[in-house]
Formats: sequence, C-alpha cells, structure tokens
Amino acid sequence: MRKARKTFEKSLSAAEADVEAAGWQAVAGILPVPRLLRRTSLGDRVVLAYEDVFATGRYTMLLGDVIAVADRSALALPRVVALVDAVCDSLMVSVRKTGSTAPLSTCMPGLYADRIRPGGRVDERVLSDRLTVTSTSTGRPVRVRDLAGFSAIVNGVPMLLDVPDAVLFARDRLRGDRAVLAALTQGDPTEPNIAGDPLCWLDFQYAGCNGVAGDVAVLLWYLLGMGGWLVPRYQPDVFARTLPLHLPPVASPRLDQVVLDEEQRRVEIGYTWQVGAGRQAAIGRLLDRLSTDLGEAAGLAPHTLLAQLRPFLLLRLLGVVPLAALTEDDRLLLLAKLAEAHSAAEAFTRTSPLPPTETAGLDDRTDDHDRVPVD
Repeated sequence: MRKARKTFEKSLSAAEADVEAAGWQAVAGILPVPRLLRRTSLGDRVVLAYEDVFATGRYTMLLGDVIAVADRSALALPRVVALVDAVCDSLMVSVRKTGSTAPLSTCMPGLYADRIRPGGRVDERVLSDRLTVTSTSTGRPVRVRDLAGFSAIVNGVPMLLDVPDAVLFARDRLRGDRAVLAALTQGDPTEPNIAGDPLCWLDFQYAGCNGVAGDVAVLLWYLLGMGGWLVPRYQPDVFARTLPLHLPPVASPRLDQVVLDEEQRRVEIGYTWQVGAGRQAAIGRLLDRLSTDLGEAAGLAPHTLLAQLRPFLLLRLLGVVPLAALTEDDRLLLLAKLAEAHSAAEAFTRTSPLPPTETAGLDDRTDDHDRVPVD
C-alpha cells in the first residue's frame, strides 16, 4: 500500500496566502521548486500545503547546513561550491528568460519599499535617540546618529560612518521610479531557503518580479553576516527551526579595538571578520561568479560591484536585525560594516577564514526537527 505523500504546510492569512501562491505560480516554470499541492481555508487562516522535499530522503540539508558541515570537514567543500554555483546558475536562468529593465515599484515591495519608507522600520530602528554606543573617553552614551559628525577609521582606513546619510542614500536609490534590472526570482535567497542537492528553492513570500541586484545583496550579506553570526546569535529559535542540522558557527566576527573619543570627535574600530572554511568557500564562489558570468548577466560590473549593490546592502544591514538588540560590541561591528558598505570599500567582503575543524564522525544526516521558513 502506497504511503500518503508528506507535506510541508504553512498557515497564513488570506492576503499572505494570495501573495505567496502568486509568487510560487510566477516562478514555478522557471526555478526548481516543490509542488504546491493544495490550499485549504481554516477559519480566518489559509494553509498552503507543499510537497515535502525532505520526506523522500533526496534532500537532507539546506545551504546553511552544507556550509556548517564544510566548516568542519574539508571533504564537504566541493558540495558548498556546487550548491552556490547552482544558485548562481538559477539566477542567470531567471535573468535570461524573464529579465528586463523596470521601475523598482513593479518589484515585490516587502524587502525594500516597505522597510525604507519614511517613518518605517529603518527610521524607527536606527534614527532613534535611544540607539547609542558608549564613549571610551567619557563613559557617556553617544547617539549612533551623531557619529555622523565624527571622523571614522575602520581597520586603519578612513570611512564614512553616517547612519542618517546611509538611510537617505538608500531611500533615494530605492525609490519606486528607479530603473533596475528585474526578473522573476524567489526574492529571498538566504541559507534556510535553498535546499540541495540538486538545487530546490523554498519559501515564496517574496517570489515574483524582483531587482536582481537586490537578490544578490540578500545572498551576499546572508553569507557574510546573517547565517554565521546574527541569526544563530540573536534568533536562535529561528536558527534551530529552519536548519535541520543547526550546527553552531565555528567562527564569528570579533571586535578587536574601539576608540570613541567625544572630545576629539573621533571613532576608530578594529575588527577581525572570522568565518569557517565552508562559509569562506561560499562567499568566495559567489564573488567569483559576480566577477564573471553572473555579474555580467545581472549588469554588475566587477570594478563597481559594491557601489551598485550599496543601497540594497545598506538596507539589509539596517533593516533586518534591530541594532538595539545587539550587544555593544556587535553593534559596533555592524556599524563598521555599514561604513564599509556606504563607502563601497572592498574590505566589506574581506574575511579571515579558519581551517576546517575536522569534527570526527560528522556526516550529512539530518535530525527530526521540522523546517519552518524564515519570515
């Protein structure tokens, strides 16, 4: 007797279900995705039931798990590179089949327009009088927005550390009338939304017409800062639910030095951006592809890559994890990255990789935790 097919179910409001189902429909003929099996109304909620791609055992890990295993075993490094290549190839297919120049207002609004609008999430989180760092010269709190008037140095290099200006810059560059290269994509290419091998995209909340540079920025920052640092540290329940293995990071960014002198109006931040070998392989492969075929397809020139990604990166840095929720050391680390992104400095993507830890007995089997997509 044939067993009933297992499903992965998402409970949403009717409006959310409409958006997600439309997103899945838009990309289903272009990207490798699970089947949407049924839609069921339960009171004021709607349940979308997808094919559970892990139920058959064909899929065992998400991109975040593949990276974590490779952090511990060099044998898994080729798998990381292959999965990142598959993601890049999939983005190129979307551009080739559906890409066109379009106003940003025609793209999915959730990751950009809804967050950067005046008085919205970004303003509330980063321009508040309550968001401060401590002066090393006086011990008094200094508002983060007031650092705009300080000279700033990050790892020995003068930078622009001006949070209000970063917000205004991103808001201007992400106006609805700005023309972007857009294509039908999954829209939120993060480590919990990418299964392999072979590649399968999951979670269609933001699927549909998206700015390709925005997708690239989401993936780049997730590899650099979200997956191996901010999510496991500040959203441990999300980290545990969304990644079957949810292995803890083997390395994370470290603050080495900070000088914040109120009297001389000077701030100096020194840091080491440590990552594991698997994460370094993922970052390196994405950058390789952005300097060659993916960058060309996305209209991103290698010598101006960070300048072209800048508004999308600034929004990701400011509009995802609240700065007020971070420890002061981590807040300063994020501000250092913000300064590098706003200055379009090559140092933004520079890392200090550790060798694989070669954890004995580690394999690619998952445990029994359910996977819940990240909102």
